[in-house]
Amino acid sequence: MGRLRAAGCVFAEDEAALIASTARDDSELAAMVDRRVAGLPLEHVLGWASFRGVRIAVDPGVFIPRRRTEFLVEEALRVTRPGAVVVDLGCGSGALGAAVAAERSVCLYAADIELAAVACARRNLVPWQGSVYQGDLFAALPDELCGRIDVLLANVPYVPTNEIRLLPPEARLYEPHVTLDGGPDGLATLRRVAAAAPDWLAPGGHLFVEMSEHQAPLARAVLREHGLAADITSDDELGATVVHGIRPGAERAAGTPVG
Repeated sequence: MGRLRAAGCVFAEDEAALIASTARDDSELAAMVDRRVAGLPLEHVLGWASFRGVRIAVDPGVFIPRRRTEFLVEEALRVTRPGAVVVDLGCGSGALGAAVAAERSVCLYAADIELAAVACARRNLVPWQGSVYQGDLFAALPDELCGRIDVLLANVPYVPTNEIRLLPPEARLYEPHVTLDGGPDGLATLRRVAAAAPDWLAPGGHLFVEMSEHQAPLARAVLREHGLAADITSDDELGATVVHGIRPGAERAAGTPVG
């Protein structure tokens, strides 16, 4: 614990306990402490992260699920019925899809452009028979999902390009920039999702995206521009803001077979 504290780990005692409980022997324990002291994110040292009570495998080079994103899942669960078609788009480790599936019986799909993320998500979604695809946003998904998605989780990158340098070293040095870089104003990827979402969502289907508080009004306007009803919800305790879009039309009956 002393080495972790000296290295600047704010929660050194908690981190030491997690490392000790994960290491299989003294040699591995020492190696894990060395990696953490060198600056590797704790979740990459452990090989996992806890997300809404679900243990999510997190491989090196894969985006680490943030606690604030649990609020996005909470909001999505409010409208997710058993049998719903749920897609975790830009899934990273698959944490969002796994967290929803852990609380609802759903038909789960996920996609990411990064091969490392796809491999990681496939392992994480095994307990819920989730299907994971590799590719760029909707292009990765099977055609039979078009117009059939009830709940679309899209935790897309939203950090403006020129602000990436301001992120903590754990993020900017160890996570792929494609998972962070949202373009000049942070909304470039969101615009692509919003443009295609009305075609992929079922009538009455829901889109959930995370944004910063100051970006949220513009993100809401982007969703509305593409024909989605949209609103903003926040959780002050988590420091989380979610923009929620709905495709107009009668909601598809949950559990309707896909394909």
